[in-house]
Amino acid sequence: MFFEKIEEILSFASKCGTAIFVIPKNVAVEIKNAIVLKPEEKSVITIEQVRQVVSKLTVKQTVDQYVVVRPAELMNEEAANAFLKNLEEPKEKVHFVLITDAPSLILPTILSRANIYLMRQPWAVDAKIMADDDDKNFAKRLLIAKPAELVMIAEEIMKKKDNAREKALQILGIAIEMLYKTYLINGKEVFLVKLPKFLRAYENISQNGHVKLHLVADLC
Repeated sequence: MFFEKIEEILSFASKCGTAIFVIPKNVAVEIKNAIVLKPEEKSVITIEQVRQVVSKLTVKQTVDQYVVVRPAELMNEEAANAFLKNLEEPKEKVHFVLITDAPSLILPTILSRANIYLMRQPWAVDAKIMADDDDKNFAKRLLIAKPAELVMIAEEIMKKKDNAREKALQILGIAIEMLYKTYLINGKEVFLVKLPKFLRAYENISQNGHVKLHLVADLC
């Protein structure tokens, strides 16, 4: 879904437990009385920070409470997984607002549990995907591959024995962002139809599923 004004964020966020807003870094966002989670140490959001925020939410809320995470993509792996556990057991009147300009860097397992809103601005189309050309080419091939071609691509990725899982997750993340951006450009929902398959493949591989199996079976 798209939005055009920052002022619309609160109305969207109030309707769901978790919302991800794709917004450029230079655009200010302020939600009054919100708990704000941002990088403090080593330019990342840590699991300790997530736990501190969660501890503030143990008491039943009588009014809407918003937790703003920005930039959401800077949660380290432990923090993201701890955050995910809270999304799986949402509390009444608690709303998580994740703000990012790089949705491909957020765990797809988090993306799949959130409502995603794209700011309808030229930057969203023009912004470069932060990845090397080799990985972007792999992602493009996965997006248009036929079943037989998926096997070949998966085998190429598996040749990277030292980091095949990491490489597969990185490529899938890029493909997910490409799907969002392509939809933003032309508005054709056919590009979003593929999205659940890529989210499923990412989730299965991230949980130590067989890389080649899920690249082929989940994306067919």
